[in-house]
Amino acid sequence: MGRGLADLTQEMGNIPDISILTGAERVVVKQIPLAQIAPNPDQPRKTFTESELSDLAASIREKGVLQPILLRAVSGRPYMYEIVAGERRFRASKLAGLTEIPALIKQITPENAMEIALIENVQRENLNPIEESNAYKNIMEKCGYELSDVARLIGKSESYIRNIMRLDTLPPDVKEMVEQGKISASHARTIAVAQDPSALAHQIIEKNISVADTEKMVRGTARRSTSRAYASKTIDADTVRDIESKISAALKVPVKLQERRGGAGQIVLSFSTRTQMQELVDKLVADKQ
Repeated sequence: MGRGLADLTQEMGNIPDISILTGAERVVVKQIPLAQIAPNPDQPRKTFTESELSDLAASIREKGVLQPILLRAVSGRPYMYEIVAGERRFRASKLAGLTEIPALIKQITPENAMEIALIENVQRENLNPIEESNAYKNIMEKCGYELSDVARLIGKSESYIRNIMRLDTLPPDVKEMVEQGKISASHARTIAVAQDPSALAHQIIEKNISVADTEKMVRGTARRSTSRAYASKTIDADTVRDIESKISAALKVPVKLQERRGGAGQIVLSFSTRTQMQELVDKLVADKQ
């Protein structure tokens, strides 16, 4: 017990595939060539420091990869598998000179892959505040999620997510200051509503201003008209339900209205069969013919 895959390889030779039963699905741990794997383009974490990868690579050289990474099969791309969880182990394995890595391969949709990657990184606190903000925005836009959906997914409050997402409105130079740790996420959230966040950020750094004093500064400055873009919506819940009901009654399909920042949004129409889809298309284009 307590030995890594590398130790077992020395003793037993090549490691056979390990079959694991997860619910009704049997998942196999396989040794997958690194050349057949690529990172997930929707991976929330974008920054991997050289020091942490070097430390992990040294550990992998000594003990092997102790925890398989999670992959999903993809098609139509120059690689066979996409990473769902474990990109740091993947990068460190390449740095360590490995040609293969133990991996679990599961059938996972792109949306579920985004969910798993987000949960893994948030729970491990691997993301810097800007990456976290971008991750929430990305999954809301690509999966049609609301704040409440993301809150349930990661186990944090809607107010926490809303405050983090304020960082997305910051100018690029201020985002870089946050990523580099020159100003804290609390400072950044406070100045995100101001007319000129860049000027305030430079003052915070130059004068070593506290968050409390920054809040006082912001109260005395002009605010942007879009500063509450994530915090408020123009359509109340009752109106949303009424609109959905009217459209659904007219088209005879389930309808979901999703309003987003600044009044933008989308109306999602669902169908259960191709016949129903064609009927829906005919109704939508009838006035155009």
